[in-house]
Amino acid sequence: MDTTVLQFLAAPFVASLILTGLHAYLGVHVVERGVIFVDLSLAQIAALGASVALLLPFSGGDPHGPGVYWLSLAFTFVGAAVFSSLPHGRTARIPAEAMIGISYAVASAAAIVAMSQSTAQAEHLKDMLVGNILAVSWQEVGKTAAVYALIGVFHYIFRRRFLLISMDPDRAQAEGISLRLWDFLFYASFGFVVTWSVSIAGVLLVFCYLIVPSVAAMLYAEGIGRRLAIGWSMGTVVSILGMYFSVQFDLPTGATIVCTFGLVLIVMAAVKPLIAGRGAAAA
Repeated sequence: MDTTVLQFLAAPFVASLILTGLHAYLGVHVVERGVIFVDLSLAQIAALGASVALLLPFSGGDPHGPGVYWLSLAFTFVGAAVFSSLPHGRTARIPAEAMIGISYAVASAAAIVAMSQSTAQAEHLKDMLVGNILAVSWQEVGKTAAVYALIGVFHYIFRRRFLLISMDPDRAQAEGISLRLWDFLFYASFGFVVTWSVSIAGVLLVFCYLIVPSVAAMLYAEGIGRRLAIGWSMGTVVSILGMYFSVQFDLPTGATIVCTFGLVLIVMAAVKPLIAGRGAAAA
């Protein structure tokens, strides 16, 4: 790739690294809680909010306008409130994942209904799903870094409570921690990140940045620190490969990165038994 192409990809690549940084951490919580599709559901709820906003006069038909973002965020906070009220544990009569899946299906259908009233329905639906990360500007990268840094500091300060609730909710409750309150704070901050991310990268890419690195890391590590290191490394490598394939073969960037995530995960899963076998032989 020549210098011009590299300069063109610089801002999208930095944006992908920022997405990797916070999403890989949040993915650890999501996987430990067993609510794998909460990201997809909240992202779709955010997309529904954006779809509804585009039909209202204040949006001006601009999908990246402030009015669209704030209504999208309001929808996400409603979803966060609903999800934080769901029961913990596998003993619940109705699993949380079932309600999250239903929310995703209803939000997806409602977004399609809303967009059926728009003249730009096809393009907007495509942007909601795969986004257009190549169009991100340095100004958007800076804002994203600032927002994610604030959320990251918030989670760092209260990391013990969030991790304890995610990994051992019974112990957290025994220590007097309000599960509903801290669940709402988790899902609200999570929803804030998702709403911002969807406007840049689309629903599918945001889901992959959240879940795939965490799942891949679980194949090789137990501790949180090692899982984060593996997740961040995988996200960085996939971002590089996905953008390279996209430019080299003239493919849609978001969808190409999503497919690359899948391929790298398959390779990592296939290599794991070989590494385990060599380790056992050496022992």
